[in-house]
Amino acid sequence: MSKSFLDKENSVIANSLKIRFYPIALKSAQNTRITDQNDKEYLDLTAGWAVAGIGYGHPRISKKIKEQYETLSFTSQLSAPEPVMVSLAEKLLQITPGNFAKKVWFGHSGSDANDCIAKLVPLAKKRSRMISFMGSYHGQTMGSLSLSGHPAQSSFIGSGNVVKIPYPNPYRPPFGETDNLTGQIIQFLEQEVFSTICPPEHTAGIIIEGIQSDGGLVVPPSNFLQQLQDICKRYEIALIFDEVKVGMGRTGKWFSFDHENIVPDAIVMGKSLGAGLPISAVVGRKEILDSGTGIHMFTASGNPVCSTAALENLHIIEEERLMENATEMGNYFMNLLRKLQKKYEWIGDIRGKGLAIGVELVEDRVTKKPAPEKTAAICYRCYELGLIVFYVGIHSNVIEITPPLTINKKDVDLAVAILDQAFSDLQEQKINLDLVNQFTGW
Repeated sequence: MSKSFLDKENSVIANSLKIRFYPIALKSAQNTRITDQNDKEYLDLTAGWAVAGIGYGHPRISKKIKEQYETLSFTSQLSAPEPVMVSLAEKLLQITPGNFAKKVWFGHSGSDANDCIAKLVPLAKKRSRMISFMGSYHGQTMGSLSLSGHPAQSSFIGSGNVVKIPYPNPYRPPFGETDNLTGQIIQFLEQEVFSTICPPEHTAGIIIEGIQSDGGLVVPPSNFLQQLQDICKRYEIALIFDEVKVGMGRTGKWFSFDHENIVPDAIVMGKSLGAGLPISAVVGRKEILDSGTGIHMFTASGNPVCSTAALENLHIIEEERLMENATEMGNYFMNLLRKLQKKYEWIGDIRGKGLAIGVELVEDRVTKKPAPEKTAAICYRCYELGLIVFYVGIHSNVIEITPPLTINKKDVDLAVAILDQAFSDLQEQKINLDLVNQFTGW
């Protein structure tokens, strides 16, 4: 059934809407498991690109959205607001840091939320330029694409007001091996970028991912974000965190920057905020989000059904202690992966926080030459063995592990056992690379 369905799907759905790693077509999903159209069950380590943070089909979400739809299926909050969106906004203000006047903006996806940043921060600061990071992925709209530095978007020419600087990647230091990676990047920003192409007095904001997600689950040095915040304060530049993928408890705290003493001027949320329903948000300083009336709005923004799902989602994360589980299971997962690393020379680096984990594959650990073909083969073989994983990274060589935060030790043991089998099969040349090569992924 899956093949005939996929043939039909391919005939009607645009390729511009696809990233495919293997021939899967879904029928149902529950918690950490998904079932394909042939009734084969898989353990899912993707959560649908980190959207199903509390797992699939949570009964509390199902109940709430049914009740809300039957009571008030829709109102355009732009002109006729209702209470749920306000309650959701109040909750988001509660869980975000900052002893200053804040407000909330709502949208549909991380892309339109980062578009909000691209438009409103320069407007509010009365400065034209923005700074972002190479390898970043902020979205697919032209504003968010302009902020991005990912090769998947390099075919497009975005806005000319964005300057991109290297992200502090400890495994691949952009300026060569060093004992002071943070110092290198901060010095480059202050002494080179600020003094040449992007003067601080013309710079409105710096947007960063606390863990660079689609860039390869890159975790910066522990002192980098604090020093970046210091720079922003010194020059009165807004500091914006894109938490679309790693926020909502995935790292073991509400947001990745919560692991440091950071107070952003704006925080971008999306993906898992709606527990599977499309909703995004920006929580930011009042003067940023109030910089104009009706200048970045969408008819269905903050609609009652999606807002209801998001509010209940936040309650579930707290009440089911999913952040604590993310920390415990993340540590357990990475310890097992490091044991796997000792068995296979191709595993160059393992990194992450909580349940945002990256496994970088290389041809050898000396040259660190990226191994994208082997990465694609491992993901494909895992699919054949009943495990769903995707790969990311600017070299397409990082296995991304972002499972539902409900994952347990039994699930983790199974996942690592399947990964072990996949690496063994690749080593013994048991993977059909002709099948793998039919799918392009990133």
